[in-house]
This record gives sequence, C-alpha cells and structure tokens, in this order.
Amino acid sequence: MIMHEKTILYVENVTVSFDGFIALRDLNFYMNYGELRVVIGPNGAGKTTLLDVICGKVKPMKGRVIFGENDVNITGLKEHEIVKMRIGRKFQAPSVFTNLTLFENFELSLRKNKGVFSTLFMLKTDKDNEKIFSILETIGLAEKAHEKAGSLSHGEKQWVEIGMVIAQDPELLLIDEPVAGMSNKETEKTAELLQTIAKSHSILVIEHDMEFVRQIAHTVTVLHEGTVLCEGSMDEVQNDSRVIEKYLGRGK
Repeated sequence: MIMHEKTILYVENVTVSFDGFIALRDLNFYMNYGELRVVIGPNGAGKTTLLDVICGKVKPMKGRVIFGENDVNITGLKEHEIVKMRIGRKFQAPSVFTNLTLFENFELSLRKNKGVFSTLFMLKTDKDNEKIFSILETIGLAEKAHEKAGSLSHGEKQWVEIGMVIAQDPELLLIDEPVAGMSNKETEKTAELLQTIAKSHSILVIEHDMEFVRQIAHTVTVLHEGTVLCEGSMDEVQNDSRVIEKYLGRGK
C-alpha cells in the first residue's frame, strides 16, 4: 500500500455487512491533512457506515483504517480510544443540554475529556474560560454564552454541537449532514464556519444538499452501493456520466 506523505486517513479494503446486506464493499478511501472532503451518494450508499467504521462504532468484516502521521491501525479500537486518537464526530441530530447555558454545555464538554476524577475535582481555569469563549466566537454565538441552549434555533444548536467537537481538539472532524433542516441563511453560515475550521483541522462531511457541497468542498467523493463511484471537484463529479445515472439523475 502506498501512503501519501500527507495522508491523515486511509480506509483500506473495508467490507461491512449487516445481516447479509453489504453496506461497504472493499472500500478504499483516503484524505489528506488540512482537507475539507465531502462524501455524497444516494440513501444506502454507505456514507454513515463509513463514519461509523472510522470512529469505531462498527467493526468491519475485513479491511482496516489507518490514521495519523504515524500510520496507526485504529480498526480494533473502541470508540473512546479513537476519540483519544483525536478523531471527533458530530452526529446528525444535535444533543446539547437544553436546560444549561451554552457556556455550561462547553464546560461539561471540556470536563468529559479529562476523566472521572478530574471532572469531580476540577476547578475551572482561565485557560478553560479562554478556550470556551474562543470557540463561541468561532461559531458566532459568544453573545449568547449565558443563554439557555434550549432557546437556540436548530441551526445554532448544530453550531454548538460542532463547537463541542472542536473542544476535544480533534485532528479530524467527522460531520454528518450538518445543514439538514436549516434555513438558507443558516446553511450559508454553516458553510462559512466549516471553511474557517478547515484552516486548522481536517474535516470529512456527509451531505445531501448539493448547493452546500458546492460551497464547501475541495474534493467530493461519491459512494454507490458501498464503494467509491468517482471522486473529484464538484464540477467533475456533476458531469460524470456514472454519477448522473446513479445519483444526480434520480429526481434531482
């Protein structure tokens, strides 16, 4: 296997089966440091399963996942061990604590990363405060730091969730359908947010909204029936006859 010198992630010959249904089929996928990659494809193509394999939620029947500059095989690791390897995941549905303020949500997020004993006895430091406000600035919600998370719009809750993943200091962020259910304005702001975060992180996004994909993607990977159909810029992908036939042509 030839690894690119800047490769952060390599998914090699991965196959995943659920009761006989092949969700991923000998999948080969890689991305580089500093890349903002978007994966698209029809329902059942294997997009979310790909994220599940990377973060350890699903174990493949065969194949492996290689991560980081030291080419560590993370295939057999548990989910919390993979988080410690600096892979963070934001799921599709936001899971913020609505009865707590934004600041308190971030406090919990920081403490969760430091183990049970430090959570019990940890005193908040100036460094923690600075980190929380820095992330709140990044996601555009610093002025709402002491408001209850339950008062936020759907889009704002998604940004908080992204911020809470950033608080884990991941090298690689996995983000599943971040703009589902958002207004046009929220979608535009999410595109700007991910482009800002991509300056200091590698990001892998699963998405269906083609206009949003066009706004953010450096490279687009198209999955179909558990394998890579094609890869390239958004223009290249949209003009690929296989993609038009298998995906974009379906009730586009």
